[in-house]
Amino acid sequence: MITQARLKEVLLYSEESGLFYWFSQNGPRAVVDDVAGWVHHSGYIYIQIDNQSYAAHRLVFLYTDGYLPEWQVDHINRKRWDNRRVNLREASRQCNVRNSCVPCSNSSGIKGVYFNKTNKKWIASVSLGKIERYLGSFESQLEAACHRYAAEQCLGYPDCDISSSAKLFIDARLKEDL
Repeated sequence: MITQARLKEVLLYSEESGLFYWFSQNGPRAVVDDVAGWVHHSGYIYIQIDNQSYAAHRLVFLYTDGYLPEWQVDHINRKRWDNRRVNLREASRQCNVRNSCVPCSNSSGIKGVYFNKTNKKWIASVSLGKIERYLGSFESQLEAACHRYAAEQCLGYPDCDISSSAKLFIDARLKEDL
């Protein structure tokens, strides 16, 4: 397990850019002053130190705060490569998932809202742990979004989700109506 002292022996961290730079030689490919790490297929940056790979976002906590987080690290702005300390927070899995992007398979653009072709209504739901809670079926997408957003408020989603897709949709519709 890497220590803060060892990390600071081999890497220099820029809080402004969120990047790590090689401070000393750490293997044949580590060139002093070069940006450390590589982009993993998951979109996260990884860095190899002493033949062990570490997620850069976890190393930020060790470098700046002196510990590796017990929980997950959430990228607040949802950009997996943005490892500025101000963009990172320790979060539960549930909170981290709540702050995820709208899935590409979602055609409504709103998490937890979809159109049911059978009854020609908009369906709203919200997750509570591993349980999906049905909120109802509605005549309009706006109604479904409003119910989804109200449920998010009741369940504490704003503490995790920086920009609710339901709230963004509601705000856009209100702007159109003005």
